[in-house]
Amino acid sequence: MLKKIYLSPIGRMISTFLNLASFISRPFMVYGYYNKVTKQFNKLTRISSNVVITDRSKFDIGDNSWIWHHSIIDSSNGVKIGKGCQIGAWVGIFTHGSHISIRLLGENYLQLDKHGRVGYQRGSVEIGEYTFIGAHSIVLPDVKIGKGCIVGARSMVTKAVPDYAIVSGNPAEIIGDTRKLDRKFLKNPEVRQTYYDQIVVEEYLMEKRAKNDDNIGKIS
Repeated sequence: MLKKIYLSPIGRMISTFLNLASFISRPFMVYGYYNKVTKQFNKLTRISSNVVITDRSKFDIGDNSWIWHHSIIDSSNGVKIGKGCQIGAWVGIFTHGSHISIRLLGENYLQLDKHGRVGYQRGSVEIGEYTFIGAHSIVLPDVKIGKGCIVGARSMVTKAVPDYAIVSGNPAEIIGDTRKLDRKFLKNPEVRQTYYDQIVVEEYLMEKRAKNDDNIGKIS
């Protein structure tokens, strides 16, 4: 019956309506976010309309950060994301885990408060400023990721990541350094002005001056 209606002259109207409905229901980026932790409105923060944040009172995100579609932020035990971060699509950030506790407690699992469950994991997550988390990545409880890092797509971050690290894999391991990646761009004076970490810029300039002094010394 439905097929006959759809194939009739009215079918085009139905198709138009359904396409319009699907367009309206598509996820979209929401500009601006009120941070309940700092009590400040971040006008440059962009979070997708379908991102799931479990506890906004424990979700601290800096301004000019971005979280793309279909991601989930489990902030039940606290999540802090620095300014200028980018979180890709289908990313999961978790601050608790029951994957051990459910086996140990069996049918008693739900009868106990989560704080009394043997094997139940809890821990906050912190992501440093200007760090990029690639699509489909997972960040587990009690993990701190430094500033200026890159987490490759589909990575599983199970332990602390130092500043400027490039990590990838399951489990994620260090495969590079963003300071080396950015080095060729620091030759541009405009980039040096806008670069997020002026300490890195100063180190670059000092090294450059030292090389110039060495060259002058060799010539003389």
